[in-house]
This record gives sequence, C-alpha cells and structure tokens, in this order.
Amino acid sequence: MPLRVDGLPRPGKIVAVHLNYPSRVAQRGRRPAHPSYFLKPTTSLAVSGDVIERPAGTELLAYEGEIALLIGRTARRVTPEQGWAAVSGVTAANDWGVYDLRTVDAGSNLRNKGGDGFTPLGPGVIPARDVDPAALRVRTWVDGRLVQDDTTAELLFPFGLLVADLSQLITLEPGDVILTGTPAGSSVAVPGETVEVEVDVPGGPSSGRLVTHVVEGTVPFAGYGAQPSVDDRQRAQAWGTAPEPVLTDELRTLLGGVAVATLSSQLRGRGYPHATIDGVHPLVPGTRMIGTARTLRFVAHRPDLFQEHGGGYNAQKRAFDSLKPGEVLVIEARGDATAGTVGDILALRAQTLGAAGIVTDGAVRDSTAVAGLGLPTFAAGSHPSVLGRRHVPWETDVGVTCGGAAVVPGDVLIGDDDGVVVVPAHLLDEITRAAVEQEAQDTWVAARIAEGHPVDGLFPPNTAWLERYQASRTQDP
Repeated sequence: MPLRVDGLPRPGKIVAVHLNYPSRVAQRGRRPAHPSYFLKPTTSLAVSGDVIERPAGTELLAYEGEIALLIGRTARRVTPEQGWAAVSGVTAANDWGVYDLRTVDAGSNLRNKGGDGFTPLGPGVIPARDVDPAALRVRTWVDGRLVQDDTTAELLFPFGLLVADLSQLITLEPGDVILTGTPAGSSVAVPGETVEVEVDVPGGPSSGRLVTHVVEGTVPFAGYGAQPSVDDRQRAQAWGTAPEPVLTDELRTLLGGVAVATLSSQLRGRGYPHATIDGVHPLVPGTRMIGTARTLRFVAHRPDLFQEHGGGYNAQKRAFDSLKPGEVLVIEARGDATAGTVGDILALRAQTLGAAGIVTDGAVRDSTAVAGLGLPTFAAGSHPSVLGRRHVPWETDVGVTCGGAAVVPGDVLIGDDDGVVVVPAHLLDEITRAAVEQEAQDTWVAARIAEGHPVDGLFPPNTAWLERYQASRTQDP
C-alpha cells in the first residue's frame, strides 16, 4: 500500500513551477518565456493542521499559496489539450521556503524549499472533471488577514501545458503532484502565526482551508554545509517588496537633458557599436522618449501560421494589453515597413495604460491618428495595410532584434529626433552619468569654437584644453 497524506497517495515526485501568475511576474520584475521547474522531496509533505518550523538561526520563512495538480493517470508525451485530462483533481498547497538558504541553493531550491513539512497539501480535493482549469481561485490568509487572492484566468502557462511540457521527457504517474506557481502576495511568516490556503471555484466547490501553524525551530545548523545568510536583496524578495527600478527618477531626470547621439557615443566607447535602432524616426518631430523595454516579435507571414497565431487574443494584443506605466513596447518586424505593426486603437490602449512609447522597425498604420495621440512613437515608416499582409504576431517578452539592435526586456530606451538608442540595464547608471559629463564638456567646447578657436586640438580636446576645461569647472560661478 502506498503511504497516504490526508487521504492522498504519497506521490512519486513533486514538481513545482517557478513563475506562472502575471501578478507575481510583475512583483519579481521578470517574465519567463517558458515554464521552469524544481523538485521537492516527498518527505516535505504535510497535512492541514500541522506545524512548520522556522529553522533555528533563520529569519525569512516565506509562504506561497498555490494550486496543486494531482495526476490521476500515466502521462507521457501528451499534448497541452490532453494534459488536463491526466489530472484527477486539484487541492490547496503551500510551497514554503527559507530565503536564508538561497545563497547556494537558488534555482534547485532543494534545501530552502525541501525541508520536512514544507509542502502541506489538502485538506480536500476538487475533482478535475467538475471544474474549468481557467476558473479556479487561490487565496491565502495570515492570522485571518487575506494576503493572496488571484485566479487562473490569465496564467502564463495553463495547467494542460505544464503537464504536456513535463511529459515530453518525464513520465508522470498517478499520485504525482505539480505545484503550479504562486500569485503576488507571498511574504514572510513568523513563529506564532497561522497561514491558511484555499483553492476554490467562486460560488462552487472548495478544497477547504489548508492550515499551517508556524513555530520556532530549536535545533541549530551544524558547522558544516552552507549556513543561513541574508542580505537586503533577499529580505526584499522574501517580504515581497517590489524590486528597485533601474530607471530611477534621478536617472530619468538626467537622461532628459542628454542627446541620443551622446549616449550612442558612450556605448560605442564601451564596446557597444550597434546600440542604435537604425531606420526609425519619430512620427512627430521634437519627440522625446525615455522608458523601459517590453518586447513583441513578429515572424514573416505564412497562411497556416497566421491562422494559428494571428487571430483572437494574439501576442500583439496581449503585449499592448499588459503594458505598464513607463514601459516602451519594442516591435521586431524584420525591417519590413510594407504593412502596419500598430494602429490607432492599440496605440490608444498603450497611452491609456501609461506606456512611455512604441518603437517598431516596421510601419505604423493610421499614422496621423497615432501621431495625434501624443504617445512617443518611432517607426520605419507608414503603411495602410493591416499586419496580416506581411506579419504573424508570434511572442512577447523575449529578446528581439529591432532595426539591427538587440533588445531584451528591461533595457532602457531613449529616443529623440536622431533616433533611438538601447542602453543595457546594468550599464544605465554608468552611461547616463558619463553622457551628462560629455554633454557638459561638449557645451564648453562649443563655446570656445564660438569664440573663434580652431577645431584642431579642441574637438576632441587635447591635454591642454582638457586642463583648461577642468579648471573652468572649479571656478566659482
């Protein structure tokens, strides 16, 4: 007889998904293109009403309310459409983890999420046949206070896809469990608190509340192996604090006075000669744009691909619908400006969501109307045709090549009448401050040229002129 946990057969394996809910993606600041997984030992299983120990010497024990899929039949190389049929039921889960142990364990999560009692399930099971997998809700309470509340309506990776993806290489067997990710609201629980998780269909069946009591561990870690360690970054992630934006208010202000040409020069000097998005120009001269990149990729038109990917709530519509304030949507259209890649309706949607701009190496449709919106828009041209003439909307939030420049989500884009430059996030602070300094120096040089000095030796300034420039900066105004 297999061991049982609260009426459930002990699984042969527990597979957990890293990120799946858009709300959690926004909290983490990164959006995966594909699901990624880790394994949890079956000895981590617990039942409703059990206690969980916060290990002695640690401070960041975090809860993650989740929906657990219970595999009811053998699944090997099934399709996403067949994946849900392999699920016998769903229940509540809590994917506990200790951030103090992530220093050498991030990704595998074995020690920080695999401790005894770190995977409580139950108490009840909702039969899969009774529910729509896109209509489930998961909620979490800490001492009666609702802290997580989300639905499966807009998951990055639907349940059937998760089963199918895993089954490509791994045989899923009856009793196996898949933890499907947690929404925003995961945070730290401390000894003395009680955490409850429930999965239900609003107004319909429920798993009941999965109850876990947090207690303080008493056995310290031995002197061997990685010891608990925390820093401010781990604390921010554990408590659920939003990541510090790369494009801070200070840098945005500094960038407001820096030309794209200057930024391009600074990047070229650091080994980035292809940082400009070539061939694009603002619809409205005098436009200034600063924002963080989101991406959308089109592939060349093919009738069968367009039939599969071009209709309905396709990648183009999803990209525009998910924009956030300060983001710039960068569209890879392979430099083909013989069909529109954005029109007035989608541009209006971007504007109402607070987007900072649109960049496409293809064409803009309804260009007069788009220009009239006032949303910074840079394009290779205008064209009256809809995108289906030349393009298939393919995927979002991946690396793209736009106008010959590589752009990944999170890069910072700056645009003016000269075009658009892409600054990698990790270089933004350095490039911005160096560009500000270069602009100050160029302004001083221009003043000397206006006084009648020859260009030779002054532009760029030789040692003597540099010394004069530095001296001028130390003089009292």
